[in-house]
Amino acid sequence: MKFRLYIIFLLKLIFILDFNNNLLAKITDKYYTSSKISSYFNGILSFQENNFTSAFKNFNELKGLENYHGNFSKYYQNTLVNLEKFDKAYDFSRNLEKKGQDNFQSNLLIAVYELKNNNIKEASKYFRKYDKYFTGESITGFLSSSLNNWISFNNLSFEQAIQRVNNLDERFKKIKKIQYTFVHCFYNKDDTDKIYEKLISNDKDLSRYSFFHANHLYRSGNVQKSNLILSERLKKNPESLILNQFQRDIKFKKTKNFSDNFNCRNINHIFAEIFYIVSNALSAQGLNTASNFYLNLAKFLNKDLTSYDILYAENLYDLNNLGQAKKVFRKISNKGKIYEWYASKQITNIMVSEKLTENAILFLEKKFKKIDNPNIFQIYDYADFLKRNEKYEKSLKYFNIIMEKIDENHTLYSKALDKRGVVNERLDNWESAEKDFLNSLKVSPDQAYVINYLAYSWIEKGKNIKQSLKMLQKANDLKRNDGYIIDSLGWAHFKLKNYQEAKLYLQKAVKIMPSDPIVNDHYGDSLWMTDKKIQARYYWKNVLRLEDTEENLKNEIEKKLTYGLTIK
Repeated sequence: MKFRLYIIFLLKLIFILDFNNNLLAKITDKYYTSSKISSYFNGILSFQENNFTSAFKNFNELKGLENYHGNFSKYYQNTLVNLEKFDKAYDFSRNLEKKGQDNFQSNLLIAVYELKNNNIKEASKYFRKYDKYFTGESITGFLSSSLNNWISFNNLSFEQAIQRVNNLDERFKKIKKIQYTFVHCFYNKDDTDKIYEKLISNDKDLSRYSFFHANHLYRSGNVQKSNLILSERLKKNPESLILNQFQRDIKFKKTKNFSDNFNCRNINHIFAEIFYIVSNALSAQGLNTASNFYLNLAKFLNKDLTSYDILYAENLYDLNNLGQAKKVFRKISNKGKIYEWYASKQITNIMVSEKLTENAILFLEKKFKKIDNPNIFQIYDYADFLKRNEKYEKSLKYFNIIMEKIDENHTLYSKALDKRGVVNERLDNWESAEKDFLNSLKVSPDQAYVINYLAYSWIEKGKNIKQSLKMLQKANDLKRNDGYIIDSLGWAHFKLKNYQEAKLYLQKAVKIMPSDPIVNDHYGDSLWMTDKKIQARYYWKNVLRLEDTEENLKNEIEKKLTYGLTIK
């Protein structure tokens, strides 16, 4: 709380100095009052904390400030978009334009609003104005070029449209291919099916474009081919939400009210997808607030594509806006049975992070029991959730069900064995756990974390230590700079009495994971055995200060601090 007040004080000081230096001749005294300055900075801080309702309330106290302070306009516009107040955002942007104070956001907002209302000529004018702010070198520059291309396609031939797409920046090769495909679909070309197949065959991760392909075929009346595409792609990506939900909608004849709605001949839907692509790229870079700005524009143009809400909810979660994220996930859960299970899992994760673990367990149990004949992936999700929340007996029951239903060719086979192995180990069923880990590695030998878990367990049990060392060297080659694996590797050397070698690895591990109690303890032990006793005591004492140190480890550390370390 004190830190927040300190930040407010600094921002107020910067604000006043900025106004005194640049705006004294223009600004009226009413914005210098303590209440107005507090509203301004409470609004900014609320915005930065993604509390847009509070930001809106504070900014609304400052009507007219946009005449003197350009940054206020940008904050206010972003706030309106995040609250999906598009009418207000449009009116505010129009007023900025009348005063000659328009910015890139205001031009984009006017353009999108006019597009939504099918005023193509007016939208074109403002997309051109928006384009003046960017070069093609950035993702936003690429976005601007793409938007200006598409707004003109109603007046261009297919050949001219293709040329426009081909002229886009080569650094965005994948997005160009997607737009090339959409152009064929938008112009209703006979070879659209083949162009979609070419796009998808070159990238196994493009499951959403498999949906667009299947959706296009279904809309075109080719139901058989649509179902074939869905079946083939689900074999390669069986957990795809959008494909599973679309297949379910077709199966249960919900074709008049699909959970996901996309029409490649609808210009609004194309624009929405372009905004989504940019938003997804920004989210991948950790720019979640910027991502949400473009994502809300996508949702404004096409409110019926669930993946937009999914990315929005995930951004909110990453921004720690848990309450709002839960609201969006609840909305997603109403979009269909596949989406309901996905959203329920996310809501339980939020509940766990809110320290409501028992409520979360009851919530997900209720949702799981609602599923008629759950598929293997849903059973796996539930079993894994129970494992992560230490309900090991129940978790083991469901992992056993999974292993009875699948063979070693199934995509979940090695993962389910590994998870069951962990559960068995936690239940002190070591022989079963060891068997599961070994069988998992037999099917998929390059699982670095499974190797690490098995090898470290052997080391702790004082068996197969030389074999464990070789295994951990392989795991370290597979996953470079992983603190847990490096710690295990160091601990294997320690148990083999290679103390100098152990110290080198454990020193590296403690640099990567300075707050891990076990890593600090291991490093302290290696220091003691290499005659660095003062340093060893420092790291042991540090273990006692760490938040996650368990009581039994604290007791061991107290003994070491009193008697030193004795190796038998």
